[in-house]
Amino acid sequence: MSVSESSLLSKTLRRHYLCLPQGQKCQATYVWIDGSGEALRNKTRTLEEEPKSVTDIPEWNFDGSSTCQAEGSNSDMFLIPVHMFRDPFTLDPNKLVLCEVLKYNRKPADTNHRHRCRQVMEEVEDQHPWFGMEQEYTLLGMDGHPYGWPKNGFPGPQGPYYCGVGADCAYGRDIVECHYKACLYAGIKICGTNAEVMPSQWEFQVGPCEGIEMGDHLWMARFLLQRVCEDFGVVASLDPKPMKGNWNGAGCHTNFSTQATRADGGILHIERAIDKLSTKHQEHIKVYDPRGGLDNKRRLTGQHETSSLEKFSFGVANRGASIRIPRQVGQDKRGYLEDRRPSANCDPYAVTGAIARTCLLLAAEDEEELEEGMN
Repeated sequence: MSVSESSLLSKTLRRHYLCLPQGQKCQATYVWIDGSGEALRNKTRTLEEEPKSVTDIPEWNFDGSSTCQAEGSNSDMFLIPVHMFRDPFTLDPNKLVLCEVLKYNRKPADTNHRHRCRQVMEEVEDQHPWFGMEQEYTLLGMDGHPYGWPKNGFPGPQGPYYCGVGADCAYGRDIVECHYKACLYAGIKICGTNAEVMPSQWEFQVGPCEGIEMGDHLWMARFLLQRVCEDFGVVASLDPKPMKGNWNGAGCHTNFSTQATRADGGILHIERAIDKLSTKHQEHIKVYDPRGGLDNKRRLTGQHETSSLEKFSFGVANRGASIRIPRQVGQDKRGYLEDRRPSANCDPYAVTGAIARTCLLLAAEDEEELEEGMN
């Protein structure tokens, strides 16, 4: 079966129960990243009243031995609420609560990259770093085959699917549109969506977000995507190269700017940032997917609109480069750069933290040199 059994349950019957009044009480669904660094877990509790902010939501705990985050003999992990969203599934006043995970000693769990990212963002907050991330994903049936593809073959070659329209070009648009509305309802800064180059592959964009907000919004957008797909009985895969052969992979292109790059003459700051990134290419590759570059090795081949894993490159309007300077930015001499290396399954906290560290935590003499270059 290409769709899950659960998706075949009566949604009309379900709607009756969801419409029942719940008094003043609030359902709070806690969401966190598990030990894989990719998958999300969640569980729900009742609060006596609707929280006004995330600080009103209590800490909780879970069994870390069941999420590959602790041993059974010392399994309790702490859930620390960090960002609150509206719940588009059970509706107001209910909430979705993104959480950091702490170990028994209250130190960050191994896959809690938010903790370190937040420290970096606090150091550079005076530069107002903005991020936008373009999340590509692939819809799969329950059999692991791309949704809508012929069961014993392949669709036509790539070409008509990117931003395509029509039953023979767009596979799964209902899911995409429902996810978009769910994100808007939740308060996620989703700014767009489109069909991608490979059939059954789609993309949504989140941003601009400043600092730590980028990771918070993208992780919750991923949670909503998985929940919407659950209702439809299909799977959203973030595999960077879900299909071998002459098919595009899936990335999470990351746009980055600062107050300086967005100002007149900002191209000098963009060029300096690219110089910095060029010296840390392999370090960034190691944090741009959860397996230290092994996932991106399947994707960053220099083909299918990717750069080479081994070699750093950049260029204006070049989608085969590590870093792309958008054509409009090249003309305006200010704006942002696009890092095309992060994989679809990257941790946005690890990616944005690495970019901020490399590009913004500059030595004093480098800042002085840059100022001289502008005068």
